[in-house]
Amino acid sequence: MRIHLSTYLLIYLFTCLLVYLFTCLPISLYTCPMFITLEGPEGSGKTSHIPHLVAYLRKQGFTVFPTREPGGTIISEQIRDILHDLKNAEMHPRTETLLYQAARAQIVEQVIQPRLAVGEIVISDRYYDSTIAYQGYGHQQNLDEVRALVKYATGGLTPDLTILLDLEVEVGLQRKTQNALEWNRMDALTVDFHKRVRAGYLEMVKQEPKRWAVIDSNQKWENVQSELKRVIIARLKK
Repeated sequence: MRIHLSTYLLIYLFTCLLVYLFTCLPISLYTCPMFITLEGPEGSGKTSHIPHLVAYLRKQGFTVFPTREPGGTIISEQIRDILHDLKNAEMHPRTETLLYQAARAQIVEQVIQPRLAVGEIVISDRYYDSTIAYQGYGHQQNLDEVRALVKYATGGLTPDLTILLDLEVEVGLQRKTQNALEWNRMDALTVDFHKRVRAGYLEMVKQEPKRWAVIDSNQKWENVQSELKRVIIARLKK
């Protein structure tokens, strides 16, 4: 008995559908794409908290990818070195702003967007709110112009949740000075600059309260970590 070629094709397509339903689909049902960013003035402790958050969320069954700004790609890390080098003290605020956007554009296209597209949680140590706080409020540049550059660099990608680790400027800078290896060109700017940065962050929280959560970073490290977990899990359950 002869079977028409189209029948074989239908059988093949049906088999492929079954394979997808019983393998790929169950995985995709449990993915939870979310873009989470941690922000804060210098010494707020963002970097120290992220590895522990990532480990915790992975134990809960989530696929999590940590990254940082500036950096996160080979190209962006090279730009980071230029931006943070203490020898580049003559860097103009516009130059600084554009370099940050170059690093950001690369990581968004190469890392963040692809990871979100496959259902992962991306947690970034800083993102575009840092530019608005530092290059906008800190350097007192035109905020509308800075936001326009940010939008171009990110393609309009906005975090689902941004957590501000807030603390007094003097406390944060004192923490930084205790670790000379982390002291960079941005840290070395004036105290008044860093106070404007913190004020800028608090203003952004007022402007977008649904996206932001604020945690007092003056607490013990363990308390801050617990608060971070609580806020993130609550948002993931929504």
